[in-house]
Amino acid sequence: MVAQGDTGVDAVTGEEIQGVAIPPRAPEQAMKQKPVNAFAELMSQKPKPRPADPAKKPWEGKNFFGGRDGLNAYCVDPEAFGADRIISYNDKFVMIWDMFPKADIHTLVLPRDQDKNVLHPFDAFENPELLAETKTEVEKAKQLVATELRRRYGRLSATEQARNKAMEADELPDQLPPGRDWLKSVKAGIHAHPSMTHLHVHVMSTDNVNDCLRHGKHYESFNTDFLVPLEAFPLAKDDPRRHPKTNGIIDQDLICWRCGKNFGRKFAKLKAHLDDEFEAWKKE
Repeated sequence: MVAQGDTGVDAVTGEEIQGVAIPPRAPEQAMKQKPVNAFAELMSQKPKPRPADPAKKPWEGKNFFGGRDGLNAYCVDPEAFGADRIISYNDKFVMIWDMFPKADIHTLVLPRDQDKNVLHPFDAFENPELLAETKTEVEKAKQLVATELRRRYGRLSATEQARNKAMEADELPDQLPPGRDWLKSVKAGIHAHPSMTHLHVHVMSTDNVNDCLRHGKHYESFNTDFLVPLEAFPLAKDDPRRHPKTNGIIDQDLICWRCGKNFGRKFAKLKAHLDDEFEAWKKE
C-alpha cells in the first residue's frame, strides 16, 4: 500500500500486526479428481507444445502472509479458512471477522483484486467501479451485522417488544411491527492511515465494547474523522482527513460516542463507562 498523509499514526499495537497462515487443505479438498493410471494417461496423449510459463505472481504458492500483509491470506484463499474467520466471499470480495475486534461485532470487507487491494484507500477509491462495488458489498455487510445485533439483543430491546410479541403469536400478522432500526447501530469506513497493507473496510457495531479495545488510540480510530466513511469518496485533495495527525484528528479528548461525556485522556474511566452505556443501549 502506498503511504499517504501522516506517517507513524498506527491505530493498532505491534501484537495486532501479525501474519496469517493459510491452513493446509484437507485430503478431500486437495484431491477432488478421480484417480487415474498416470502411465496409461501419458501414453494415450499426443505430445503438445509446452506453453510458455506465465510470470509467477508474488502471492502464488505462498501459505504465510507475514506482518502487515496478513489480510491477503483471506483474499488469496478464503476457502481454506473456516466459519470462525470467514463470513462470506465471492470472486471479488471477502467478508471476515476482525481478529482483534474493537466492538461487540467487528467485521472487515476485503476487495480481492491483487492489483487494486495494495493501493492506499485514498487512491483505490478514485476508481469509480471499485468504489461502487465496495459500497454494494459494505451495504450487504451492514445488513448482516444489523441482523446479528437483532439476534443477540432483540429480546432485551424495548423498541423490539411489539415485534417480538407478534412473532411469538399463534398466527403471524400480515405485517410485522417494524421494531428497532438496528442499522443505526452499525458503522463502516476505512482508516485514514491504515495499519495493514491490503485494502479493508471496517463494518462494526457502534458500542466500542471488547477486550481488544485497550487504549485511547483504539477508541479514537473508530470515533473521530480518522474513520472515513465510503460516502466521503472520492476524497478531495485538500480534505483534512488525508493528514489526520497534522490536522488534529487524533490525540483529542476521549468523548463517549453515546452520551457525549468528555473523559479527557483517561481511557480506563472511558472504558468502564462504555460498559455501562452498552447495557443501556441494549435496552433502548
